[in-house]
Amino acid sequence: MFSQEMEWLLVEKYKGEKSEAFFADVAKLEAGEPLAYLIGSIPFLNTTISLSSRPLIPRPETEFWVEKAITEIKEAQNVTERTMYVLDLCAGSGCIGVAVGQAVPQSIIHFAELDAVHLPTITENCEANGLPEARRRIVQSDLFTNLKTEPQLRFDFILSNPPYIDPVIDRAEASVKTHEPALALYGGWAGMELIARIITEAPNFLLPHGQLWLEHEPEQVELITELAEPFFAVTIHKDQYGVKRFSKLMLQ
Repeated sequence: MFSQEMEWLLVEKYKGEKSEAFFADVAKLEAGEPLAYLIGSIPFLNTTISLSSRPLIPRPETEFWVEKAITEIKEAQNVTERTMYVLDLCAGSGCIGVAVGQAVPQSIIHFAELDAVHLPTITENCEANGLPEARRRIVQSDLFTNLKTEPQLRFDFILSNPPYIDPVIDRAEASVKTHEPALALYGGWAGMELIARIITEAPNFLLPHGQLWLEHEPEQVELITELAEPFFAVTIHKDQYGVKRFSKLMLQ
């Protein structure tokens, strides 16, 4: 695996040239620094996502469910024949919203991210992947807090990969714990603190029959269902590895 990553680094970042800088990066790679951070970007569906501020590295599991969400957004857009309003909540790099914006031209994408250091990265990724200023809104916000300034703001889809790791059941690899932002990883008690807030607050920000898509741990399915069922019709989905990894919640 290491030799394969070293080859990717050589090709993607150094165009085959084994320079001093390349060997310095190899040493970092050997010490556990993630390849994506060393290259500086990562593919995500049909986009290329910059990681210049070192946000959470997008995962294949997230790609998997976002692709399915995009299919539903396109279907909704075709039925309603109007612009889709989408919120990428806990946006990080903005990969989710950027991928949606790229795939669904008749959409306006809002990005909400707590850590202000990542806001320029979101802007960079929008511009690099053809999401113009007229179709994007980027806000520093603790979940929905700073979206409340627009009382009429409602979304067709809210898509979120929130911090959801349970500190007690922590499967994260050592390199993830060392190099990726803890703020984007850990979700407090049972990994559910932010998920619970999202589920209870989202109905105030969704249009009728709007959808909330959430990434989570398989152990959280029961709690998510219990929290969501007063407001939502809940469908639990498995990822490409057979793990109950994401849920679609439709406002009732």
